[in-house]
Amino acid sequence: MEKLPRRRLALLTSLMFLLVAGCGTPSSVPSTGGAATGAPAQSTGPKRVVAAIMGDPTTFSYAVSRAGSGGIPGVDALEQLVNAGLTEPDDKGSLRPQLAQAVPSIDNGQWQLFPDGRMQTSWKIRAGALWHDGTPVTSDDLAFTVQVGTDRDIPALGNAAYASIDGVDTPDPSTVIVRWSKPFIQADAMFTYNFAVPLPKHLLEHAYTDDKANFTQVPYWTQDFVGTGPFKLRDFSRSSYAILVANQNYILGRPKIDEVELRFIPDPNAIIASILAGEVELTMGRGLSLEQATQVRDQWPDGKMAVSLNSWLAAYPQMLNPTPPIVTDVRFRRALIEAIDRQAMVDTLQAGQSAVAHSYVSPNTAEFNVISTSIVKYDFDVRKAGDALQDLGYAKGGDGFFHDAAGQRLGLEIRTTGGDDLQEKTMLSIADNWQHLGVSVDPVVVPRQRAADREYRANFPAFEEVRQPNDLTPDSLTRYYGPESALPENQYRGGNRMRYQNPELDALIERFYVTVPKADREQVLAQIVHHMTDQVIPIGLFYNAGPIMIGNRLLNVGAGGSQATPAWNAEQWDVR
Repeated sequence: MEKLPRRRLALLTSLMFLLVAGCGTPSSVPSTGGAATGAPAQSTGPKRVVAAIMGDPTTFSYAVSRAGSGGIPGVDALEQLVNAGLTEPDDKGSLRPQLAQAVPSIDNGQWQLFPDGRMQTSWKIRAGALWHDGTPVTSDDLAFTVQVGTDRDIPALGNAAYASIDGVDTPDPSTVIVRWSKPFIQADAMFTYNFAVPLPKHLLEHAYTDDKANFTQVPYWTQDFVGTGPFKLRDFSRSSYAILVANQNYILGRPKIDEVELRFIPDPNAIIASILAGEVELTMGRGLSLEQATQVRDQWPDGKMAVSLNSWLAAYPQMLNPTPPIVTDVRFRRALIEAIDRQAMVDTLQAGQSAVAHSYVSPNTAEFNVISTSIVKYDFDVRKAGDALQDLGYAKGGDGFFHDAAGQRLGLEIRTTGGDDLQEKTMLSIADNWQHLGVSVDPVVVPRQRAADREYRANFPAFEEVRQPNDLTPDSLTRYYGPESALPENQYRGGNRMRYQNPELDALIERFYVTVPKADREQVLAQIVHHMTDQVIPIGLFYNAGPIMIGNRLLNVGAGGSQATPAWNAEQWDVR
């Protein structure tokens, strides 16, 4: 366990300049033919884009990447470049048809509700939809996708929503019908990269039937990848780069860009150096902190910064066996949230481009206007927080810290995962605020090599500060769902690491995901938000303004959204 020096984090400006002076294009990456320094020269030949992700992909599958304790940054964008779903979310969170002719809805008859609670959704595959090897996409591929996804022997491709599926019918090669045993509000998002991106049966069936244990390890998932997206893989060099070329047969039309060179650069400082040296003109996926991106923006005349509120930062309390036990007392958690100057975090750590996270639901969603009056808000008030601790039986000692009746100093540990500049700085800010209140705080950075240790991650003593998705997908809300608690009996695989278990909240979450009429569903969501904020489960800090850097010569490229990466409209990308 690595203890974090409280004043270790300093601005990276001086280091950045050193890197700019000393770093160049990795020797293993093919030349793109652009200028060595300054803005990439206007190409007179094929249109090329050089992008970077702050990760080292071991797979082209977002689902495989995120299985377990977390995904590799940028793999979601990588998958959207090379693969397609029947539909996909746009930057506003709305589904648009991709391989399918239309998004299922009650209005078009492709989403049917039955009196006994069952449902049926159907899709029609567009004529001419092809895999990158020229094989037609058929309903057999989609049935195979569900077969693999529901196989407990391959948990990496599973999804909680599969539990609601009763069966799949394929009446003809272009039609797939999914039968649902109960209502499920995101049934129309089936066969998207967020749920069950289509798998090619003709390429993976033998690997599935012959060796399930190694199904996600076969070369298909990396150097032999075949998808249906706007770009297809030409070359893949592990820990270095991928070269993607335009898919002439992409169902939404051939991309305007001929080639995307995607560099894998795990070090954010090296990304900064590459941008300022004119070697990278686009970043995708979680990478630079907002502070780092702002510094780049101010020194990069050939590009700009764009942001999206694509996640939130929160402090998760340990609700099963915390140390100290007072963490489970809602009055204590209310005092702690009132002692955090969250607006100062927004102003300093987010350059004023975000907002305090008074609730799990982001203010840039359509649902926010409906649920906003149900949010219990806590203003920054250290005196009120101190009074609350006194009411709980604590008294300030001569050392400036609260002590219990036995004279024991009130102290706790807060953790966060290492390697994320924003998370580390946020944790230090929380610690400073709580220490000012009079609570002794031990901030701890979890080394990356321990980040995948599920048992260790689930048994944090008091608080874990995290950056998490805050969309309304099943995977997100299961983080607060009792049956998904990470416990020994499920090998700590549950998504609820707080291990908060409350029958009232569990029932609301279950109702939310089976209430199809939108107005009724939003009322259930309002009750969920009220419970979470009233009980301070968890301590919301601020929404993360996720930055990406975009070169000025790039057209039709944006920051994406809560469920969409910048690659959602990659076929429309262009250069000046």
